[in-house]
Amino acid sequence: MNRNRIIECVPNFSEGRDMEKIREITDEIESVEGVRLLDVDPGRDTNRTVVTFVGEPEAVCEAAYRAVRRASQVIDMSKHSGAHPRLGATDVCPLVPVAGITMEETAELARGLAKRIGEELSLPVYCYEAAALEEKRRNLATVRAGEYEGLKKKLEDPSWKPDFGPARFDAGAGAVIVGARDFLVAFNVNLNTTSVRRANAIAFDVRERGREKREGNPITGKVVKDTDGAPVMIPGSLKAVKAIGWYIPEYRFAQISMNLTNISVTPVHVAFDEVCRKADARGVRVTGSELVGLIPLKAMLDAGRYFLHKQQRSAGVSDAELIDTAVRSMGLSELKPFNPDEEIIEYILRDKSVNRLVDLSLASFVRETSSESPAPGGGSVSAAMGAMGAALGTMVANLSSHKRGWDDRWEEFASWAERGVQMQTRLLELVDEDTDAYNAILDAFGMPKGSEEEKAARSAAVEEATKQASLVPLTVMKEACNNFELLAEMINKGNPNSVTDAAVGVLATRACIRGAFLNVRINVKGLHDRAFADSLLAEGREIDVRASEAEDDLLRKVRESV
Repeated sequence: MNRNRIIECVPNFSEGRDMEKIREITDEIESVEGVRLLDVDPGRDTNRTVVTFVGEPEAVCEAAYRAVRRASQVIDMSKHSGAHPRLGATDVCPLVPVAGITMEETAELARGLAKRIGEELSLPVYCYEAAALEEKRRNLATVRAGEYEGLKKKLEDPSWKPDFGPARFDAGAGAVIVGARDFLVAFNVNLNTTSVRRANAIAFDVRERGREKREGNPITGKVVKDTDGAPVMIPGSLKAVKAIGWYIPEYRFAQISMNLTNISVTPVHVAFDEVCRKADARGVRVTGSELVGLIPLKAMLDAGRYFLHKQQRSAGVSDAELIDTAVRSMGLSELKPFNPDEEIIEYILRDKSVNRLVDLSLASFVRETSSESPAPGGGSVSAAMGAMGAALGTMVANLSSHKRGWDDRWEEFASWAERGVQMQTRLLELVDEDTDAYNAILDAFGMPKGSEEEKAARSAAVEEATKQASLVPLTVMKEACNNFELLAEMINKGNPNSVTDAAVGVLATRACIRGAFLNVRINVKGLHDRAFADSLLAEGREIDVRASEAEDDLLRKVRESV
């Protein structure tokens, strides 16, 4: 369960020849903490550079603003020429939701960024795609019509008043187009043919635009046109997909090259399977695939679940196993090894300098716990026991899903296994959150206390850190209590040969909740806000009672069956 909010920004700057100017712009992006610059792609003929960076929303918006500001300072549009359409020094600046954030939230961020650019830089700004304030401005090509050379006249037209900023022509910077759009995945499917004609036929079968309708012979017949003289198209089978066939001399085979413009409409695994079907119908085999650029973690996990479900297998497994299933099923390592750490956005963004407890081996975790360091302590160990309880319930669900003779029940248990993985993942996150909360208390106590102001600030920080250190174990209790529903289902309906495994899961969960409640009780003792403390204690007691009742009931059932 990824709890981070991540967006991507792909600004296009109207400079592709002067690398010093490009460096000045990208330096602004890299100056913002929490942002990772992924790619800088300059084009001499287009005189345009496409930059890609990702991070948490607030940091990305700050980096985008700084980049737009610098571009307006170093690029002179009155002297610009290039093959690509453009409206300003920063031609277009789209924000793209990657993880933990909706398109609607991303669109609001884009509008906020556009407003800031307009007000603080005094530049005309238009919003497009999901951030558009007017329907006619959703399409980028419509907003960009007339380009920089027609911008002065455009700004004089009341119907093209900028969404933000002045309706004043800035000869040096031009205008900026800010938007929010879906994540685009560049994905190629490999074929066992060298024929571009066959590859194109398959591409036309699947791409949304499809192929031209012809009279008689579908290949050589006359193209059918509508009343406006435009070709009539026969749509392909996949929405939000652009595709073409081509031959790659380096590989000595043809590919279907696809842009998946909205992976929530057509995910990668759906596109792959559809190409397989259309290729097979034309006597062509798919041998593998190739990802060009980056992909969100969710897209790979969804693909892994899809292919496991096709096998009537439970997808209640680790992220690593889901990713491996996706890679093998789509042949993503046919041309070069697929490295999740280099091709999945969330993995690229991981702070590898942070040593997480959950990344330790079991032996290392035990040794770290036994050391003289006070953390990890009882709170982290309690969360770890809760995760083990959920893991045991998940194991029984997986075993039940694959049990011989229970084939008609595989989906029932697979669903429980997937829920179990979510439970254990959240509890594993709390292992480190508990230690982090304790360390925050130590940091607060380490603040200076020389003056009355410093003493007051230190006291407030200690109080706030202690509240958080009390909330974390209470959260552990709440999350672990969910285990009982899973464990009860496995004890009552799961594989009878594994009933004692589920029982151990009950014991681990109960120990987790009891240990976490002890931590709540000792932490709230130091709080000045007694109403807050009493509220946490009351909630903790209620959970502790429910957990005790669940333990007694489930262990009684197990004892009766063994």
